[in-house]
Amino acid sequence: MNKPPASKPTAQPITDALYAERAKEMENWYWWGVQTFFKCDFNPDPKACDIALVGVPHSSGNGSTERDQHLAPRAIRNASGWYRRAHQKFQLRPWETCRINDLGDVPLPEAMVNDICVDHIEEYYKRLDLAGTRPVSIGGDHSITGPILRALGGKDGHLSKGQKIALVHFDAHRDDYEHLPHWLGSRRSAAHWAAYTITEEIVDPSHSIQLGMRGNPMKARKDPSQSDMGYEIIPAEHIFERGMEDVGAAIRKRVGDMPVYITFDLDALDPSDAPGVSNLEPGYRGLRAYEAIKLIQSLRGTNVIGGDIVCMIPSKDNATQITAMNSVVIMFEMLSLIADKHFRKD
Repeated sequence: MNKPPASKPTAQPITDALYAERAKEMENWYWWGVQTFFKCDFNPDPKACDIALVGVPHSSGNGSTERDQHLAPRAIRNASGWYRRAHQKFQLRPWETCRINDLGDVPLPEAMVNDICVDHIEEYYKRLDLAGTRPVSIGGDHSITGPILRALGGKDGHLSKGQKIALVHFDAHRDDYEHLPHWLGSRRSAAHWAAYTITEEIVDPSHSIQLGMRGNPMKARKDPSQSDMGYEIIPAEHIFERGMEDVGAAIRKRVGDMPVYITFDLDALDPSDAPGVSNLEPGYRGLRAYEAIKLIQSLRGTNVIGGDIVCMIPSKDNATQITAMNSVVIMFEMLSLIADKHFRKD
């Protein structure tokens, strides 16, 4: 008669040290763990990090299109889990160079009212500015950029040291509709921020540049590169005529040694690389992701104090999640610029 197999000894509780060892082995696998941006630690205290990764789930500043931009931070956190963690060109692992945490999302309890939300966003980022923490954010629609700039720049700005900001603005649209008193009721909307941050002396237009504008406007302009606000404008068609090296040099020359903020509206990308955005411009050639990355990398060595990526709509993305994935890459490039300039030791 066969004996029953001996029972397996009861497992002992895992020790803290063994848990930490096993968890460390799992960090590279996107499907494991609680998703934060790039699997960073979650810590809402801005004083606990050098670079803050922040979600801004806001959709009420651009009522003329689909309004699911508030879903983007969650989608991009999920997509960022697979991304590799070393920057090949910069020879840098930013996570080992400085403290980078996911601070979570800006709380927006009156999310349906844009002009209250922009005040709440500014208050939130002022807290980061006072802590000396450089933010890289995922919106949200493009109305989030105005209050972030107000928090970081101007005479009270800590990161900008009281200076105006040099803005590097990637977009298919100018967002400088100063002539409109409101955008479907929103006065600090996705269509106004690039104007009011100049009139309120936060952004210095003489050191700022707008890149990638294309498509047909509501009213035709004689010269699409002419700016009423004082920006240098390089439309998408002119970027392709001049080439990435020349345009990269123009960006560097324009910003000089000013504090720099980068805002990237994903509709600057060609729809083949970013179908899930709120203001698609089909038919006219947009930047490919690798071209945009080259232009962002032209800012290496400049004083980047922060950046944002805006206007992704996860519900419009395709099955490969290519819009979310390209958003992750752009976010990684921005935080790597900051880590490379301000925190690397070698």
